[in-house]
Amino acid sequence: MAAYKVLIVGGGTAGITVAARLRKKLKAGEMAIIEPSTKHYYQPLWTLVGGGIFPKERSERQEKDYIPDGVEWIQARVTEFYPERNAVLTDKHGEIGYEYLVVCPGIQINWHLVKGLKESLGKNGVCSNYAYETVESTWENIRNLKEGIAVFTQPNTPIKCGGAPQKIAYLAEDYFRLNSRRDRIVVKFISGMPSIFSVKKYADALMRHCQQTGIETLFKHNLVEIRPEKKEAIFINLDTQQELVQPYDMIHVTPPMGPPDFIKNSPLADSAGWVDVNKSTLQHNKYQNVFGLGDASSLPTSKTGAAIRKQAPVLVKNLLSLMKGEPLTASYDGYTSCPLVTGYDSLILAEFDYDLNPRETFPFDQSKERYSMFLLKKYVLPPLYWHGMLRGRA
Repeated sequence: MAAYKVLIVGGGTAGITVAARLRKKLKAGEMAIIEPSTKHYYQPLWTLVGGGIFPKERSERQEKDYIPDGVEWIQARVTEFYPERNAVLTDKHGEIGYEYLVVCPGIQINWHLVKGLKESLGKNGVCSNYAYETVESTWENIRNLKEGIAVFTQPNTPIKCGGAPQKIAYLAEDYFRLNSRRDRIVVKFISGMPSIFSVKKYADALMRHCQQTGIETLFKHNLVEIRPEKKEAIFINLDTQQELVQPYDMIHVTPPMGPPDFIKNSPLADSAGWVDVNKSTLQHNKYQNVFGLGDASSLPTSKTGAAIRKQAPVLVKNLLSLMKGEPLTASYDGYTSCPLVTGYDSLILAEFDYDLNPRETFPFDQSKERYSMFLLKKYVLPPLYWHGMLRGRA
């Protein structure tokens, strides 16, 4: 059985960032990443792809180009965890052992939980930014809609970047306005969440934006079915369980998400199915030589790349301390960030911690819509990701 000093499950944002940072302290061959995908995607760009700002190819790279030198890439899927004997089982390479395990396979998109969605995607006005294969259909629908009802949904589950479902609604509304169609198109944002955003400062600003632009909002309504032949979306009121039938001419669906099945069914999972880690140290609550971060973890904060950027150095420092038999002193405070695009030249930069307190970077009120922050998302954050985070530099 092959074995490594450090084994990382997941070669997405979290796995590559941790590997790049750890590699500076470990010898070549001591670490491996298990990741089945040959492609790596900068998914925050998909909002701008859906809004017609970038081609989707700008978000794609080869996975092999970001595996750090000296780190082995095991192209396989993990099917079982055996933490009692420090091993995982893969679908192609059997069992692989480790001294220390980092678990970060990302979140699972559950398209199947909305009846009729999977087979409707990319057709008859149904679109979603949440897959590389479907993101272009969002732009097709936005630019081709001349009149009617445009619906944008958010589920009541945890999702990648809690602000993304509304960002595309704001871009669509702005596009309709800029192209003299707004008075003929009703724009609706229907969410399973109790409010538009978890932090009051930013929620107030976003509700003002919706009021000023005429975007209709409805909360505590979860999408459960798409009826493409009738162009109807079926929502359930989460308070009364009553059914709402919503006609649409285009509908952007943010699908339900959850922990990956192979995590949920493993000894590493908490009662909700996430990798059960200490929210400060990122060490597993039961198995001391296991750590977790990113979207698959139990960390009670928004699931964003910006959160991973702050989690990774904490995890690496604590893992190295554990290796030396020292106390785990690095602590993660729940910092996360969500660049909320509100139009083709404006953005609200939400930054906050576990306690939902704003943790703003810049010396001005980030709840105000700014062109400068839009430029940050468009031109600064992508190279920071590819050349900074994934190289262990930022």
